[in-house]
Amino acid sequence: MPINVIKIFLPTAIAFFVGIAGTPFLTDFLYRHKMWKVSSVKKALGGGEAPISSKLHNDEERKTPRMGGVVVWGSVLLTVFLLALASSLFPHSIFSKLSFLSRNQTWLPFFTLIAGGLFGLTDDYLVCRESGTYMGGGLSLRVRLAFVTALGALGAWWFYAKLGVDSIHIPFSGDLHLGLLFIPFFIIVMIGIYSGGIIDGVDGLSGGVFASIFSAYAVIAYAHGQIDLAAFSTVVVGGLLAFLWFNIPPARFFNSETGTMALTTSLTVVAFLTKSVVVLPVIALLLVVTSASSLIQILSKKFRNGKKVFVVAPLHNHFQAIGWPPYKVTMRYWVLSVIFAIIGTIIALIG
Repeated sequence: MPINVIKIFLPTAIAFFVGIAGTPFLTDFLYRHKMWKVSSVKKALGGGEAPISSKLHNDEERKTPRMGGVVVWGSVLLTVFLLALASSLFPHSIFSKLSFLSRNQTWLPFFTLIAGGLFGLTDDYLVCRESGTYMGGGLSLRVRLAFVTALGALGAWWFYAKLGVDSIHIPFSGDLHLGLLFIPFFIIVMIGIYSGGIIDGVDGLSGGVFASIFSAYAVIAYAHGQIDLAAFSTVVVGGLLAFLWFNIPPARFFNSETGTMALTTSLTVVAFLTKSVVVLPVIALLLVVTSASSLIQILSKKFRNGKKVFVVAPLHNHFQAIGWPPYKVTMRYWVLSVIFAIIGTIIALIG
């Protein structure tokens, strides 16, 4: 038992300090190369002008770089490398027992974290250079969704063919066998969680919310005896805390696509591995609400002759638009994310 606790918390601390140590080099690069959006949001997701969003995200005046999510997945990547190096150099030390990469628990979430991070990094670079397939630069939503779909299909195949998983656990009811339907279900969940990545819009917001979510899944994984997966989840939290150190107001950089795509796709895999994907909408309720608020706004404007439900979507921007200071939005979201993470964890453990 003690070694399992050390295996979870020591790599987490390593990831945090790796992130803290590496961030000054990243920020120097980002500011030196002016890696921020050249122009603010001009168009709403559903079409039409977006004057409120443009005012809330005045990037060309603020000059805050994107690509901050590199701190998160980069910390995880370097921690894995450092532990592997220490294990090879000191094979009979405690480091030989700290590696958390394993075929049945962490290969896939680690792969999706890095793959999503690198693809998102490409989008961020194109946004900053105002080149690509989308207005204002970057990859179009269609291209990004195609990538997430492909990544989800690969993950679903790995579960179905390699791990022999074709069911989901329903709390208080038991397992529900889906057969081949498991594959499209997996893909739909990954796309749905990815859409919640738009929560990255206020200083410190996404980092705190994702830290609560991954902490909840670390507890669930540990309770299920999935020590490697628990360690992976807490190492992600370590990277998030390092990111958050520099992202609290005023933010040095934004999480942006490289961070949110890495985190949401990896989170989906972790939820399925712990057999608690059904409680994911509870643990990650703020992601769900954020995505839903944008969808509701689009549908309302389309079918109600341009009438809006919110002053502006997504929801955290609505609160800003009605007068909440950004720090109030961020801290109240942090509080709620912890509460929903606790409730979801309880359901997962007793169900």
